[in-house]
Amino acid sequence: MRVPALSVATLVIALGALTACGSGSDQKNTEPKSSKPESTATATVDGLAKPAAKPLTAGDAFTQLSAKISTARLSGVVTEDNDPNNLLGRPNQYTSKITFTDSRIKAGDVTGADPGSVEFGGAIEVFTTAADAQARADYIQKVTKGMPMLVEYDYVSGPVLLRVSRYLTPTQVADYKTGVASLG
Repeated sequence: MRVPALSVATLVIALGALTACGSGSDQKNTEPKSSKPESTATATVDGLAKPAAKPLTAGDAFTQLSAKISTARLSGVVTEDNDPNNLLGRPNQYTSKITFTDSRIKAGDVTGADPGSVEFGGAIEVFTTAADAQARADYIQKVTKGMPMLVEYDYVSGPVLLRVSRYLTPTQVADYKTGVASLG
């Protein structure tokens, strides 16, 4: 039996149309990709969609804090390659971290500490959630409770954990405590 040419052509077109309506999971996107990250969240203000605010980083938090505390100076940015705790980016751990010095701490007072240690001034760790920041602060306090040489001041505000050196007096640390409250 011979199939009319028109029927075969109709069948090919119909199959092509059905294939084009597939899920697309095996199709390649030929559109050029933008080098800019896409915002997935938006907020609506007065009926206009605006991109959601970017998440706070430890660097951002330090910039805000150091504007209020003139003795604080950035001393390092923690990366996956130099994180002494190997926690950066791990589940329930900090997503960014910086270390800083405080000029009120004399270098001679801090002996045996590694560069970037909280003892020279402090550190800011930022987490995805406030609960993760609080869990880290609780862990640090539990570990250092019976060891005066490791004790530090820890303040949590939202997803931000501010760790401050024990070499500062409670009066000196008050500026940090006040400053961190505005970060979270």
